[in-house]
Amino acid sequence: MIRVTIWNEYSHERRKEKVAAIYPNGIHGAIAEGIANGAFYIRTATLNEPEHGLSDEVLNDTDVLIWWGHRAHEEVDDAIVDKVCTRVLDGMGFIALHSSHYSKVFRKLMGTSCSLIWRVADEKERLWVVNPSHPIVQGVGRFFELEQEEMYGEFFDIPEPEELIFLSWFQGGEVFRSGCTFRRGRGKIFYFRPGHETYPTFHDANVLRVIANGVRWAAPEPELRSFGEWPSPAPALEPVPNEKKA
Repeated sequence: MIRVTIWNEYSHERRKEKVAAIYPNGIHGAIAEGIANGAFYIRTATLNEPEHGLSDEVLNDTDVLIWWGHRAHEEVDDAIVDKVCTRVLDGMGFIALHSSHYSKVFRKLMGTSCSLIWRVADEKERLWVVNPSHPIVQGVGRFFELEQEEMYGEFFDIPEPEELIFLSWFQGGEVFRSGCTFRRGRGKIFYFRPGHETYPTFHDANVLRVIANGVRWAAPEPELRSFGEWPSPAPALEPVPNEKKA
């Protein structure tokens, strides 16, 4: 069973009636309900919990961490950021959703600004599958559409993705690399763009299918789930002394 922790800053849902009406149990609750199946053990964590809900015990018991953040990136404690990044290097999968491109965790893992252009567009997004053999898009057609979404546009300041999975098109003409994978250390990372809080994106069947597929893809192999120490370098051999000539 894959152990999944869904982290959400859980701010907009408590401050805005419109968002609370769409996600009465929080964005984390909607994702948890939407991807629940017998293959996942799911817990949730939020910003205002002690240690942001990400204690050593929780992180050590997590195979894949899903992250949604927006307005409170800078409120995440740097010590927790360091712990999460270390766990990714040790093999924990990490899925960054929507505005989490600008989270402290994602920026540290990428090593770039992760900036982009954006506007609250209230317009259609079409997500084209550009890597149809990838496990993350299994069960998804050539594309799928979200009738209303926030626009993200290029240039997206990230390292060159190891794999490009989705390319988004918006009615305003913009395009965006909306599904990208990376590897850091032993860990797999998937960035997936959709998910503005004022739209019911996390109730969409295709979005939830992609996230669930992403969890399966990002989960470490069973032999890595213990997250043991990196093997020590082999000790240097003692030099063989030169034989004396008779």
